[in-house]
Amino acid sequence: MNSFNTLIEQLSDSEGRAALQGMQRGIEREALRISDSGQLATDAHPRELGAALTHSRITTDYSESLLEFITPVFSDIDALLEDLTYTHAFTVQNLEQQGLWPVSMPCYVGDVNDIPIAQYGSSNSGQMKRLYRKGLTYRYGAQMQIISGVHFNFSVSQPLWDKLYLLSDQQGSKTDFISESYLGLIRNYRRMVWVLPYLFGASPALCSSFIKDQQTDIEFEKMGKGTLYLPYATSLRMSDLGYTNKEQDRLSISYDSLDKFLEGMQNAINMPSSNFEKIGVKVDGEFRQLNANVLQIENEFYSPIRAKRVALDGEKPSQALARAGVEYIEVRALDVNPYSAIGIEASQVRFLDMFLLYCLLSDSPLSDEDQEAEIASNLNRVILEGRKPGLELSNNGTSVTLTDWMKQMFSSLSSIAELLDSEGENHYRQTLDTWLAAVNDPDLTLSGKVMSHLLQSQIDHGYWVKSLAKQYHKDLSEYQLPDQVVARYRQAALDSLSKQAKMEADSSQSFEAFLEDYFRDEASSKPIPKAAISS
Repeated sequence: MNSFNTLIEQLSDSEGRAALQGMQRGIEREALRISDSGQLATDAHPRELGAALTHSRITTDYSESLLEFITPVFSDIDALLEDLTYTHAFTVQNLEQQGLWPVSMPCYVGDVNDIPIAQYGSSNSGQMKRLYRKGLTYRYGAQMQIISGVHFNFSVSQPLWDKLYLLSDQQGSKTDFISESYLGLIRNYRRMVWVLPYLFGASPALCSSFIKDQQTDIEFEKMGKGTLYLPYATSLRMSDLGYTNKEQDRLSISYDSLDKFLEGMQNAINMPSSNFEKIGVKVDGEFRQLNANVLQIENEFYSPIRAKRVALDGEKPSQALARAGVEYIEVRALDVNPYSAIGIEASQVRFLDMFLLYCLLSDSPLSDEDQEAEIASNLNRVILEGRKPGLELSNNGTSVTLTDWMKQMFSSLSSIAELLDSEGENHYRQTLDTWLAAVNDPDLTLSGKVMSHLLQSQIDHGYWVKSLAKQYHKDLSEYQLPDQVVARYRQAALDSLSKQAKMEADSSQSFEAFLEDYFRDEASSKPIPKAAISS
């Protein structure tokens, strides 16, 4: 394979630059609905927002209270963020006095039994989505499931694939080349994923109410009435307090090739769990979970990045990948940015562009058990103490300071920035300057800014977040949405309600038979509505 520097040189003409600049992006942002007092909202998903089962932009994740905003795919960053802003503004303007919690870690949660699991209606697809979430409750508890994040969907242009394929040895088909190249991106991303919580982690502190009776080995420091923190932490959301599944520790999901990944995923969804078996699948005539396997469905597999393809009606995620290969990747290691009303801002998107292109264009060797352990150790160290002066990580068994490693990477990113900036613009170079300053001064990272503010003001984390929520609620409430945009969202809500009603009217199969069909061997299973397999 061509080296990174060679590829950069080969892409430096006008055709190569245009191919690099043709990236496609989408964003999924999760946000808890809260009352005016900052308490978790426990009412039903607002009808004005449509049906969560069938709406393409406004849905729910685990809970009725946990909204998820989904953008279409955009090539233009400003258009992408404008669309996400429209969705936020329309939502807030239809929540009456409720607002959105602007950080990843929840607070002001009373009895966890009051956290409402998302409802999707009486259709079999809707019942399955709810039962999957009910299973998550039994397995991991409701508290962990209402942690919010931002997901970034990313793909490169077809002209770039055409050019990279011509520059390769062209031993396989272009479809296989694209899939294996995305897998190479994923392998490099996993080696370097610690970069994202270092720069963008924004959960170094949390409300003590989140811990409750949860057992943790983390030795927190305390401040104020109820704030727990670690002095150098970056993203407690990604720690063992966040979405983790100890049962998954015994899975062996390989990213060395698409075939190996699909084989590992197939084994995972069929691997029984003695711990989850104790919960029971159907107890006293009532379902508790979809099954007692390590993964109920593929979506339960936790990973900071996923290989994705838009599924056809009836396809499971791995079936879509097996049919036509990897189409895009989903970055899942981003905290909600508390300094943005929409949870992410343009310089983060531009950095992700460069970082992911760096992962794609760099040589990506296969990994062994030692390297997998190194990946996990580096990530955990940065999550818990990433801003610690002189922090050392391990790079292929060699100790290196986080600062030196990041500066080496930024040197490579600068060559990408030069190709991505159009003539007369320097957005990408400005982005690098912004985040390089945070490499040199950890207080300029998002987590550094959060901790500096909390410590200097001596304000509790929850009160600070509540004040942010009120400000963003005011800003979004006053945001002037174009009339045609309001009409579009209202029509989308009505259409989604009608679509769900039709699905419910058309449901004639029993739910148990529906589940049997879903989990039957793929070769003989009937098509399952796509709404059932999205999560």
